[in-house]
Amino acid sequence: MIVEDNDRLASVIQEVLENEGHEVRTGRDGMDGYLTYLLFRPAVIITDIHMPKTNGLEMMEKIRVLNPRVRTIYMSGDPSPFGSLLEEERNRYQVSILQKPFSRIELIRLVSGDGVNP
Repeated sequence: MIVEDNDRLASVIQEVLENEGHEVRTGRDGMDGYLTYLLFRPAVIITDIHMPKTNGLEMMEKIRVLNPRVRTIYMSGDPSPFGSLLEEERNRYQVSILQKPFSRIELIRLVSGDGVNP
């Protein structure tokens, strides 16, 4: 599942992952992403951190009540304002950080499970 408020970026990520054989659903913000999660129950969530309504960390807090083991890849052009929260996430859950801009190869590597905390 991809949760990203930039429609163009979400479309590119979706296309890359579908070309790799993944089934993909998308959400436009944290609230939409949470509702999409409830319907889809994906194994991996790729989410922007900075989004309107509900940010990626807030969305994941709600999702982790239902499934604390879901793998999460947080995306951000500048993750530093969320440094301590992201570090706490990495210590407790299967989390990776994908700094924008990122390459297709880096995205595929993280989705496949390489570079994600166990």
